[in-house]
Amino acid sequence: MTNLIPPPFTSGKSLMERVEDALLPLINLVFLLLMFFIVAGQISDEPLPELPASSQTRQQQPPHANLTVDAEGNWLIGGETLNKHSLIASLPAPDPQQPLKIAAAETISMTDLEVLFGVLEQGGHTEILLLTEPGG
Repeated sequence: MTNLIPPPFTSGKSLMERVEDALLPLINLVFLLLMFFIVAGQISDEPLPELPASSQTRQQQPPHANLTVDAEGNWLIGGETLNKHSLIASLPAPDPQQPLKIAAAETISMTDLEVLFGVLEQGGHTEILLLTEPGG
């Protein structure tokens, strides 16, 4: 009768050496795949397609805001420049469920915004949403 159990492994290597020998082809394969994707990623010289929400599209569409603050610090509603006294009368009534949306130019100083926030707080607007542009 033949023995169904194979004879013990007799190569003379320890278990750790046999595991390392078995992992070497896997490591080589992963390395070759890594090299392939590095080279394949560098071959294409075509520029990336323009994304739908690109900077040119954003510049064409002004943000939907209740109040706009331009680079000079002027407060605008519908293109009309307002002062401290006419601002509150021109804004919608304060509503905690619907915050006041303010679009400010990126060059506006924090001091100018603090003055504006003080005027709005005196008018009862405690919920404010400041619209900003992502940095480029």
